[in-house]
Amino acid sequence: KHINVARSVDDFIVTVELNRPEVLNAMNTAMGEELLACFEALHWDKTVRAVVLAGAGEKAFSVGGDLKEREGMTDEAWRSQHEIYEQMAFRLLRCPVPVIAAVEGFAMGGGLELAVLSDFIVAGEGAVFAVPEITRGIFPGIGGTQLLPRIIGAPLAKELIFTGRRMPAPEAKAAGLVNHLVPAGQAQAKALEIATTIAENGPIAVRQAKKAIAWGAETDLETGMILAIEAYNNTVTTEDRLEGVRAFNEKRKPRF
Repeated sequence: KHINVARSVDDFIVTVELNRPEVLNAMNTAMGEELLACFEALHWDKTVRAVVLAGAGEKAFSVGGDLKEREGMTDEAWRSQHEIYEQMAFRLLRCPVPVIAAVEGFAMGGGLELAVLSDFIVAGEGAVFAVPEITRGIFPGIGGTQLLPRIIGAPLAKELIFTGRRMPAPEAKAAGLVNHLVPAGQAQAKALEIATTIAENGPIAVRQAKKAIAWGAETDLETGMILAIEAYNNTVTTEDRLEGVRAFNEKRKPRF
């Protein structure tokens, strides 16, 4: 198995772990296929409330595409492999529940792109971020050129992509690429803690909020406001809303 998938005791949280630590979790074709199948399944899973995406071992989240596997690949084979990555990236980006990337060590190339395709990043102090594709005559192919400018602003994103330089964790935190910086080795635990908090909240409301933020950010404000009202109305008619109000008035935690 090139990824490990584990569910929490209550089934609400899924941990997806990239599992090729011997090659710093480099992504080969098989890992791409497994990630695609995993996030395809999560797209239809109504029980899951949050996902933690992590890398096995302490050295890397992922260093991106496996260039040893790609050595000698024909253009056609390379493109066929990339189509798997593209579909996987879309499925990750459009995962209906929050995805938290837990980064230890290197998040480079496609590895960094997996992290920014997630909703936000929690990183250990030793984390290092880079988009070095251009230094190898390649292109950041699963959203780095689109997501990085949206997250950290175009000028800094351009510098990172054009130079391929490595950004250490404290700089990534200051730039807004990382939400939480924790002691090395603690990223997954912190991500799980946040996922647990999310999983205690109204699951329909969380899904609607993610959808409204995703689509609203890509449109004009008036359309975004209309989308948000639609999302609001979708939560009004749910049992979750009734339980939340009931629990408030009964001075207890809601049970969604």
